[in-house]
Amino acid sequence: MDWPHDPDGEEGSEGRRKYGHAVLAKKVDEDEDFPLTAEEYVEQYGDHPVRIDYETVVSVADIFEYVDQEEFEDFPDFHKSLGRALRGADWWPYRLEQA
Repeated sequence: MDWPHDPDGEEGSEGRRKYGHAVLAKKVDEDEDFPLTAEEYVEQYGDHPVRIDYETVVSVADIFEYVDQEEFEDFPDFHKSLGRALRGADWWPYRLEQA
């Protein structure tokens, strides 16, 4: 896919130093951007790359296909919804072992 910028460059995952949630969170200002709608976020960043792990890069729009909210009240609400979406898409690299 042709990305608007390098997924591992300074606009992307900062040379692979930031993945998933961190890349998504850096695009919003906690004090100024909320409430925020999913539509607004995807409209502005939908074609941006998000590195999930060392071999997987998806678009913001791909992740938002799994987001179950239309609006985010605040930054924690945004984070929780994106966490559910990443887990729902099986793009959450951390797994808890079941006993």
